[in-house]
Amino acid sequence: MVQIWNRKWWHWHKNKMAKKLLVMNLSDCYYLTHIPDLSMLPLEKLILERCKGLVKIHESIGDMSTLTHLNMKDCSSLEEFPSDVSGLKNLENFILHGCSKLKALPEKLSGLKSVRELDIDHTAIVNLPDSIFHLKKLERFSLKNCESLKQLPPTIGKLSSLLELYLDGSSALEEVPDSVENLTNLEKLSLRGCGLLTSIPDSIGNLKSLIELFLDNTSIEELPASVGLLSHLKMLSVERCRSLSKLPDSIGGLASLKLLRLVGTPITEVPDQIGSLNALEKLELGNCEELRSLPNSIGNLLNLTTLSLDDTIIIELPQSIGMLERLDMLKLNNCKYLRRLPSSIGRMTSLRYCLMKGTVVAELPEEFGMLSSLRILDMAKCSHPEQAQNIGGISEAEDLAAQDNLKPVVLPTSFLNLSLLETLDLSAWKLSGKIPDDFENLTSLNNLNLSHNNFCSLPSSLRGVSLLKKLTLNHCKQLKFLPTLPSSLVYLTVANCTALESVPNLSNLESLEDLDLTNCKKVTDIPGLEYLKSLRRFYTIGCNACSTAVKKGLTKVSLRHIRFLGIPGNQIPDWFVPEIPSFSTQKNRDLKGVIVAVVVSLDQQHQDDFRDKVPGIVDIQLKIFRPNEPAYNDKPKHSTVLDLRGIPDTDEDHLYLCRFHDYNPFVRILKDGDKIQVTMRSPRPRFNGLELKEYGIYLVYENDDDIEDDDVESQESVTERLSKFFGSL
Repeated sequence: MVQIWNRKWWHWHKNKMAKKLLVMNLSDCYYLTHIPDLSMLPLEKLILERCKGLVKIHESIGDMSTLTHLNMKDCSSLEEFPSDVSGLKNLENFILHGCSKLKALPEKLSGLKSVRELDIDHTAIVNLPDSIFHLKKLERFSLKNCESLKQLPPTIGKLSSLLELYLDGSSALEEVPDSVENLTNLEKLSLRGCGLLTSIPDSIGNLKSLIELFLDNTSIEELPASVGLLSHLKMLSVERCRSLSKLPDSIGGLASLKLLRLVGTPITEVPDQIGSLNALEKLELGNCEELRSLPNSIGNLLNLTTLSLDDTIIIELPQSIGMLERLDMLKLNNCKYLRRLPSSIGRMTSLRYCLMKGTVVAELPEEFGMLSSLRILDMAKCSHPEQAQNIGGISEAEDLAAQDNLKPVVLPTSFLNLSLLETLDLSAWKLSGKIPDDFENLTSLNNLNLSHNNFCSLPSSLRGVSLLKKLTLNHCKQLKFLPTLPSSLVYLTVANCTALESVPNLSNLESLEDLDLTNCKKVTDIPGLEYLKSLRRFYTIGCNACSTAVKKGLTKVSLRHIRFLGIPGNQIPDWFVPEIPSFSTQKNRDLKGVIVAVVVSLDQQHQDDFRDKVPGIVDIQLKIFRPNEPAYNDKPKHSTVLDLRGIPDTDEDHLYLCRFHDYNPFVRILKDGDKIQVTMRSPRPRFNGLELKEYGIYLVYENDDDIEDDDVESQESVTERLSKFFGSL
């Protein structure tokens, strides 16, 4: 393509093409440096996307009267455009997006009478020419991330056909001219990320056609009262406007508003007039860290479907909230001072998602069971309340009162009426004694998390929850027994249930993929382990009492699909090698996987806070080095952290096994000559007292392992060899 413009070639061919060529697409011609005279061609579309070497365009381009579409997106070396564009009278789409060295548009734009779209995103343009007003048919004008643009010319108000104006990320822009009030057809105005913008003109209320107004991440200090005159406005977003502390009362005039996003603003209250927004569907107030209450008028928002109050310091919800009968999602996550829910909540019969983890709600109203549409209920509390941080706008006394309110919670009897409930998270609710027997009433439940609670047993009715797939019971320190579990389970974790003495026979759990019993020290057996043919992740870290039974239960059936395994042990198979010094492909045998075995210990005398923040050890890495590359500098080509889930609370050694299949990126990038090594994170491991004692690698090739679901004994099978290894320990 570099030579396509050879003078002799071009002179001979251009006459042959002169009458027929309508579209020329030269996208991704990286070495194309200039465009010749194309004026003899009847081109309608010229596409030069990503011609990154293009520095010059022949001035004749300004005479191409047939051209309707000119796309020069990401021509990042282009510094200027021909000054005379008077002949482009039929041009409709003019795209200069990503021409990052382009500092100016042609001064005289009067010839561009047909332009409907002008995209100069990510350019170095400093000013717009006053002649911009000649673009009478311009409908879409995009100036996103024009970081050198400081002002708009007053003549921009004469773009009478303009529908969309985007100035997102124009970080040097200090003001919007008053003349924008004349853009009476404007429907979308976006000023996101204009960080120096402290105000918008009072005259904005004259934009009667405006539908969307985005002011996110600006420095505006207030919204003008005239904003209430925008009767057609459907979306108003002022997210993370850190200087905006209140809304004008006139906001009640936004009769068509469907979305009001105030996320991350320092507003302290919402005006009563918000109740007049009859069309409002989404009200987003998350991270308004000084917002303490909602007005009663919020109950008038009869079309509201989403109410987000995450990370506010709201103490209670008004009773009127029960009038929101169309509400689909209620978000109250990390409302650390929310103590109760109003009894009227039972009237919200359309509510499907109630997300309120991290609150101090200690009691659910009896009416809660009337939420007949509820699908997701996440009410997990902070498992370490002493670590909860105080947030601004609330007194220390109230903070202490909120912490005192963390007391055991009693579920209302109506709770079991939630027959459509699919996900239930009641972590750290201090549930004690006995869980209600009629659990099978929750017939749709598929995900149940009761971690960090104080009950000693689960109801036998749990077996009747026939759709349950995920059961999480971590850190239930008083739980002694598990009942018979539903055969639908895919995920079961009882990690750190230190009082647990026995688990039921698991042989019916044919779909179980994940089983975690980390630090369940009193468990002596896992009956049915040998029949878990779908098992992929299995951990008995810190479970020495059942170690012998586990090793016998790791049969060919249970090991066939294992990807990650962790058990007490101090040996690795002797057919593993410490490293692969030089990988080589085998003739007619594809590499099917890499198995890594490591033995580690964790000194309990070296405690650190990090252990409570992660689910497993993150300091052992598998690395690929490529010494055959010319630029090799002893740095790995690729590395991955081994998934060593389960943190032992004992000093004893533990064996972890990780299997990477051929579709894993680590396996796919291997080339002849690569070196594979197991190492510990350096220079500073995250876990104090961690020691890597043994490690080994085994490469699995085609036909080395069993065919899927083949139970026939095979002495050569990798899975069979692993089973025999565990049985011999």
